[in-house]
Amino acid sequence: MPVPMVYARHRIIRDCNVEFATLFGLRREEILDTSFARLYPKIADFVRIGHLWRSHLPAGQVFYDERIMTRGDGGRFWCRVNGRSHHLADPFAEALYCFQAINRPIKSSDPTFTDRQHQIITLVAQGKSNAMIADELGLSKRTIESHRARLMQAVGVRNSAELVAWFTAGHKRQG
Repeated sequence: MPVPMVYARHRIIRDCNVEFATLFGLRREEILDTSFARLYPKIADFVRIGHLWRSHLPAGQVFYDERIMTRGDGGRFWCRVNGRSHHLADPFAEALYCFQAINRPIKSSDPTFTDRQHQIITLVAQGKSNAMIADELGLSKRTIESHRARLMQAVGVRNSAELVAWFTAGHKRQG
């Protein structure tokens, strides 16, 4: 089963397979030599994800996250993105990414999160502790604890395990 893959230089799509183009409802020719920015719902999402990935790709490890992306027709969908850089000093100089659509609905009734809250809930869902998240984002552990508590209150869950379950199950309120 072919995996949607893309090769990028400085976040510009230089090559991709047909499966990647199809995932976004586009023809391969339409997205070659274009910025990844066109595949995000908001430019702020593109910038936020760039900062997150820049802090992880230099380590030379495969990094992943889950995010909402936009198809060519404007429809949005959740996907998991795995990536690896070929240049440790400049992670966006040359990188390979694999995309996988996630069957997680996008509901307008979901609470609206700030970019920071979305970043934190994504890291929580990756199993990271408050201390790890704080270190990664350059914030205090207490700030992360406060964000996590507000997120749990906003979605109506009692603990972090329920928060992760809520997030991975497609944002259905618990209770």
